[in-house]
Amino acid sequence: MNELISPARSIHGAVMLPGDKSISHRFAMLSAIAEGTSTIRNYSGGADCQSTLGCVEALGAVVERDGKDVTVRGRGLEGLRAPAARLDAGNSGSAIRMLSGILAGQKFISEIAGDESLARRPMDRIMQPLADMGARIEAREGRFPPLRIEGRPLHAIDYTLPVASAQVKTCVLFAGLFAEGTTIVREPVRTRDHTELALREFGADISARKGVISVTGPARLEARELVVPGDLSAAAFFLVAALLIPDSNLVISGVGLNPTRSSLLDFLAGMGANVRVLDVRQESGELVGDISVRSGPVRGGVLEGAMTAALIDEVPALAVLGAVTEHGIVVRDASELRVKETDRIATIAENLGRMGVQVEACPDGLRVPGGQRFRAAELDSFGDHRIAMAFSIAALAADGPCTIRSAEAASVSFPEFYSTLRQIAS
Repeated sequence: MNELISPARSIHGAVMLPGDKSISHRFAMLSAIAEGTSTIRNYSGGADCQSTLGCVEALGAVVERDGKDVTVRGRGLEGLRAPAARLDAGNSGSAIRMLSGILAGQKFISEIAGDESLARRPMDRIMQPLADMGARIEAREGRFPPLRIEGRPLHAIDYTLPVASAQVKTCVLFAGLFAEGTTIVREPVRTRDHTELALREFGADISARKGVISVTGPARLEARELVVPGDLSAAAFFLVAALLIPDSNLVISGVGLNPTRSSLLDFLAGMGANVRVLDVRQESGELVGDISVRSGPVRGGVLEGAMTAALIDEVPALAVLGAVTEHGIVVRDASELRVKETDRIATIAENLGRMGVQVEACPDGLRVPGGQRFRAAELDSFGDHRIAMAFSIAALAADGPCTIRSAEAASVSFPEFYSTLRQIAS
């Protein structure tokens, strides 16, 4: 599906975004191994999170859907059953990596795979710690999906992440729920802590302090009434849109403000963006609030180190914004982008180039000089949801209509993206 995006005069109004994708994944998986029936309100409608629901259903959890609300009748820690067929994680790296930690602790053999894009994403970073815990895992060429996981009795380990990754951390902690003893994960750079908060909400014995996270198993999780906050990663696209287009004034309601994710707001504020947080509150262990953004001059900035790890999913949107800032944007320490749904460094550079924007791609990042303008062009999502959305936003600031090829990729995380965009763009 192609989408035609016309230039916008302003971005204005108020929007509510779909449930946070990262939190939705975790709530669904933990609900499946909890005792009792959990209710998850504002569950993400994105294809990735629907893949997770399909996987937990195939493992024996009973799932009922009612619009944006989902109920999951959990099977307890030892109640999952062997799936009748290979589990399908779709396009979701989160689903396959995190769920593998749960599968490693089962008494049966399972296989899990996904689409063509997922089949190219390496899994050795989860395979090694799970093998250390006692699971047996086979993969295509030793590191790519499909994965064949022979669950076994697991033992606790003390594991230092070689590269900061919330998905790998979650995989090990989920396996630790089934292991005898206390599993410890040490992270070199702080990553998003949705897993720690969710485990605590479900009643797990978990501790997190100064980059050392531990969970004691075997665990007993209890069903919960849960609310998923709006997705801050999705909000990033609309924040950038309002900063790109003159005379814009937008309010985004009910957004997750987890400190390990709200670095986006700190980074934008450091660039001089007119962004404010209103009405902060707590729901289901997560901070939630409303965000107000107005257009205005933005200086630019450098994204590196721990900040890059915290904002890795927001780089496509920030690269687009960088082109119109005063000083541009530099992204470093982002080699992880090379193994996302696409090589995002390459696909960002390709689409910016098509729009006449100068960009320098590096092995672990990119540099986008400021003070540039977007030229109308035919753009491509390359099947990557974040690339589709980032360049739909860039198209709003172009000098004429732009076509986004394979625009349906946005539905992986945000099926309502284009209807929401039309709602606020004029």
